[in-house]
Amino acid sequence: MSKRTWALLAAVGATTIYGINHTIAKGVMPTYVKPFGFIMLRVAGAAALFWLISIFGPKEKIERRDWPKVLVCAILGMVINMLAFFKGLQLSTPINSAVLVTITPIIVVLLSALFLKERITINKGLGIFLGFVGAIALILFGAEIRSDAPNIPWGNFLFIINAISYGAYLIVAKTLIEKYHPFTLMKWLFTLALIINFPITLPEFLEIQWSTVPLWAYGSIVFVVVGTTFLTYLFNVFALTQLKASTVGAFVYLQPLIGILFALFSGKDQLTIIKILATVLVLVGVYLASKKPKPRP
Repeated sequence: MSKRTWALLAAVGATTIYGINHTIAKGVMPTYVKPFGFIMLRVAGAAALFWLISIFGPKEKIERRDWPKVLVCAILGMVINMLAFFKGLQLSTPINSAVLVTITPIIVVLLSALFLKERITINKGLGIFLGFVGAIALILFGAEIRSDAPNIPWGNFLFIINAISYGAYLIVAKTLIEKYHPFTLMKWLFTLALIINFPITLPEFLEIQWSTVPLWAYGSIVFVVVGTTFLTYLFNVFALTQLKASTVGAFVYLQPLIGILFALFSGKDQLTIIKILATVLVLVGVYLASKKPKPRP
């Protein structure tokens, strides 16, 4: 298979893991691990794994002029993105998170227009509008009375913050991955993220009562650390070596389908009219925003 085919498979693999993660991570929080304590486990575990596999990669040094960009990448992709998503997941529901993360491609289009001066067409403008209408509908009208979702509107808002930071991360990371090997980049990104996240996440990490954590919850924690953190970031950064940032971002389309189906089949969430309508608006918006304009004759 060609490198592009492998890159596409990597992007699909990352999206599948993310889709399942909405329900698996929610099942552990906050009873056994609080959201910020989970982030400590994620960044520490991923940093250790990336340093381990970097032994098999090239011995590269990050150029001094690139360190500010690496720092921004770590803050966007492994600090703001992770903290907002896991706190949002504690407060909201798996289906809401699976739907709202799909606005990432819209964010990429907006940021590309702002910083890369890419033109926003009528289709893209309409797509951005519809996507945000769907997102706002979930925030304002998607609230339900659930013991495991204490503040759905605030949780949904944090999902949007997560999508914005991840969209910005894809754009910044694209320029770095064209220059450095994925192993080199990931080990330093997660090392910086561990340092930045440490004072924020340590208190909740220390609250974990490991002796009371059941075996299935340990399995969920391993899935989140190894799968959702290590493998997804590795898959996505490999995909970025062969695909455009907007193309990798567009694979988030699959997350609602995978996330909703997994949440329904596992009995962890249910569909409502608002969720269905918001999902349709967001997906149509993302499709229009990401659709390539026809070349002018």
